[in-house]
Amino acid sequence: MIESDISSQRRAPHPPAAPHAIANPARKTTRILLASLALITLYALATIAPDNVDLGVAGKSFLHNLDLMFLHPHLGQDTLAQLVDALVRSIALALLTTLIGAGIVFVLALFTARNLAPAPLATAMRSLMALIRAIPTILWVLVYATVIGLGTEAAVVGLSFHSVAYLVKAFAESFEAVPQEKLDALRVSGARFSLVIRHALWPSVRPSLLSWTFIRFEINFTNAVAVGAAAGTGGIGYYLFMSSAFYFDFQEVGLIVYLVLAFAILLEMIAVAMRKHLAKTV
Repeated sequence: MIESDISSQRRAPHPPAAPHAIANPARKTTRILLASLALITLYALATIAPDNVDLGVAGKSFLHNLDLMFLHPHLGQDTLAQLVDALVRSIALALLTTLIGAGIVFVLALFTARNLAPAPLATAMRSLMALIRAIPTILWVLVYATVIGLGTEAAVVGLSFHSVAYLVKAFAESFEAVPQEKLDALRVSGARFSLVIRHALWPSVRPSLLSWTFIRFEINFTNAVAVGAAAGTGGIGYYLFMSSAFYFDFQEVGLIVYLVLAFAILLEMIAVAMRKHLAKTV
């Protein structure tokens, strides 16, 4: 009897196989969703082309254009000096909008972080920033282009507007990652809010804020290229649009893509070096 009781007690912790049963419906739902998306994609690929298109000829033309762009890049309607100058203008636009956004964001993030601002204010700020972020940057640029007019001003305001909404969320989450004990220690000692920010918050979040700002600079550079033609701001995006849509000069398109790619690689190298430096300072 004693052995049977002991063996029954040993077998007792057997039943909790419920999580597997719970996970099965989620797996089935995921598989059904993926299968549905695959079928929709296949149907779209099969019906997207007009009836009179020869897919064989279209495929050869596509490969030929890729060969011209990436294996035989060459100057066309524009000079190298013009393209480099346009690239520098796109970089300057990205840098300006990032600095404007970062300058405004620090104060706004103080009213968004839950450990620094009252709960209703933090919730309202988060909701507003989420609404702004939900609208793509290009649409904000086009909205301001309608209000202000086509030109660099619309691009600066639109890119800065979206940068603020993006960085407010990133900065606020960095603020919330600071241990509450560190903030409370200064508050209990009677320190003013500005001293809490200066001595407890800023030293802890500085590496994170610099990293987020640089990430936003990379995003703004991509957006600056994209809005170059859409908002009439010029830059390398304008030359890319003209070479591809107006002149059909795919060799120059390839050269412009390589110029943009070269700067993107340079940005990534700077980002890696910055992360290593920040890791040493923390």
